[in-house]
Amino acid sequence: MTLQQLHNEPSSLLLKCISGSQAYGLALPHSDTDIKGVFILPIKEFYGLQYTDQINNETNDEVYLELKKFIDLLTKNNPNILELLNTPQDCILLKHPAMEYINADIFLSRLCNQSFAGYAYAQIKKARGLNKKILNPIDKQRKSILDFCYVIQGQRSISLQQWLTHNHYLQEDCGLVRIDHMRDLHAIYHASQFKESILLHGIYSGEEAQDVSLSSFPKDIAPVAVMSFNKDGYSIYCREYKEYWDWVEKRNEERYSNTISHGKNYDSKNMMHVFRLLNMAEEIAQYKQVNVRRQERDWLLRVRAGEFLYEDLLKQAEEKIALVDSLFKTSDLPDAPDQKIAEDLLVKIREVCYR
Repeated sequence: MTLQQLHNEPSSLLLKCISGSQAYGLALPHSDTDIKGVFILPIKEFYGLQYTDQINNETNDEVYLELKKFIDLLTKNNPNILELLNTPQDCILLKHPAMEYINADIFLSRLCNQSFAGYAYAQIKKARGLNKKILNPIDKQRKSILDFCYVIQGQRSISLQQWLTHNHYLQEDCGLVRIDHMRDLHAIYHASQFKESILLHGIYSGEEAQDVSLSSFPKDIAPVAVMSFNKDGYSIYCREYKEYWDWVEKRNEERYSNTISHGKNYDSKNMMHVFRLLNMAEEIAQYKQVNVRRQERDWLLRVRAGEFLYEDLLKQAEEKIALVDSLFKTSDLPDAPDQKIAEDLLVKIREVCYR
């Protein structure tokens, strides 16, 4: 089953809805229109060798789940799936009569505390990560191993780069021997110490090297210096460099420009969804309802516009997480959805559709 086949065979569609910001009532003039839905495999494909559990377009703004995957995610109280099942009437484009068998109430459980609040916490981590990237940009010019090496000079140290320049040495004309029982400490030798040519591997082999290079020397030759390599610092830098420039390459420029323009240095759209999710979790715990269309729309859009300080929003989010947690602890919701009921529903809908 492909997206084109689904468009050509609408009889396989069970549910098609406008989702995301349009359904939440949080859309702005430039907001995309996301489509989500549920389909059932034609009976031949269902009994065949291959099972298609999801169909989507290249940008993932049109996504359809096969009935089995949809029910399975409902039993996990997945926020996106519970939202889809409770889509506002004006956003439902198509709904097969068989979908009336599925009542969202029978799936609500204390798992919503983990799924909604957990998803909200993931959005907080994203906002924190963006905050860190904005406040601590990393130069495009990548540092090398040499930038993390220091040479001992008396009671102090100087950078290896300075030491090489002062002595008019090239790193390629040097060789290292690891000093026993001393973590990341190395003896430095130079080609000028040897009358005959000797194989030197340099300080490091190239820009992609993960560690210093080691060479072999006669034990009766004294080193010209002792060098410390901050290997842990270099490993952390390499990881953060890759993460930062991967993010620069893939980031949504419109959202990034919005973040910079409001000057608060956090992804305000992520933070808006943090509070949307936590408010929905609170309503599930108290009223056993999934309210997709948000009544607090104006306040959420103020969050998205960057009207609040990042630290203040984090504090409010942490307080809300604690509140939601306490509400679920005292809720009479079941610990998890009934798997037997879910399976019976799945079988019943297949029987109705295939008949």
